[in-house]
Amino acid sequence: MRIHAVHDLYEERLARSTRPFRARGCKVERCRHCMLRTHLCICSEKPTVESDAAFLLVMFDDEILKPSNTGRLIADLFEDTFAYIWSRTEPNQAMLELINDPQWQPYVVFPAEYAAPERIATHVELDEGKRPLFIMLDGSWAEAKKMFRKSPYLDRFPVLSISPEKPSRYKVREASKENQLGTAEVAARIIDLFGESDNAEILDLWFDVFRENYITGKMNRLLPDDAAINMLKDKLATNLEFTAA
Repeated sequence: MRIHAVHDLYEERLARSTRPFRARGCKVERCRHCMLRTHLCICSEKPTVESDAAFLLVMFDDEILKPSNTGRLIADLFEDTFAYIWSRTEPNQAMLELINDPQWQPYVVFPAEYAAPERIATHVELDEGKRPLFIMLDGSWAEAKKMFRKSPYLDRFPVLSISPEKPSRYKVREASKENQLGTAEVAARIIDLFGESDNAEILDLWFDVFRENYITGKMNRLLPDDAAINMLKDKLATNLEFTAA
């Protein structure tokens, strides 16, 4: 199994904790990689995709420790995913070097209503030789707004926004706004906007697998409904057949 940036960040954050993180369900035995109950672990089902896009997850301090976080699902699929803990006063130097690396063309993913009109981008337009770096502010809605307002090093980048046509399928956390999506759901819409519709669908399906298994554990059921995993397998099999042809 590929260990990615979110796994590494989780271990780093856990190592510097001065006291145990007491989230709801903290006494449950979980897989340290997918964060599901051990008997519901989905690591062996993890798909892989090929993409021209990269993601930067800027995570609020305790978000990385929450089993309900969906940012890790992005890193599961997209090899070029980077993850750092947000700091208002001392932004991570490696993160600053990343967003200044000339190979990337960064876009901050955030609702357009919070950005100045001149920053709003409606589509992904790349300069020659560059790849998109989609910057996701990962935390609660209040935390994400704080990160957006108080990260001046992001102010020079365009803001890429989506207008979800359907409400979130994520029922693990209560959304503060009706059209608010989980981090992985937003990433799927962004990657679809970029033109990688197959990758968007696979991320959506991987999100559904995680959601089903998370809720199964939360409800103390032994086995999840297998509809989500079967749909993912069918999609991957179809892609494989198409590639072989």
